[in-house]
Amino acid sequence: MAGTPAATGREPWDTYDTEDVRSYAITGGRTRPRHAMRLVTLLEVGDLARAAGMAPEAVRAVEACRVQPCSVVEIAALIGHPVGVTKIILSDLVDRGVLFMALPGPGAADHLQLLEALRSGLQTKLSDVA
Repeated sequence: MAGTPAATGREPWDTYDTEDVRSYAITGGRTRPRHAMRLVTLLEVGDLARAAGMAPEAVRAVEACRVQPCSVVEIAALIGHPVGVTKIILSDLVDRGVLFMALPGPGAADHLQLLEALRSGLQTKLSDVA
């Protein structure tokens, strides 16, 4: 047949545009999340009672965070969507109370002190060079 994919030598539209259409549908056309998140922002499971009727991507994101907090970039890799799309999904889950952004644990102060010491050392070293 003249109009079939085999006759035209092209793939049907649904085999190569699906991902773009799917991302648009998942986010409802939104391009920015409501909550600011970095790639390393950790998310933890909140109130699972509010999880009814979630999309499959949201279910996988919540499952990833059940055992321990997961970063945005880890979740994006697990659910197979770009980071921007993943941030919108996660932001919606935070709005629903299903996930929440984890605060640094008790050992975070030690890391902060280490970073401050490193910064101070670099400033001293660099001021000697200049």
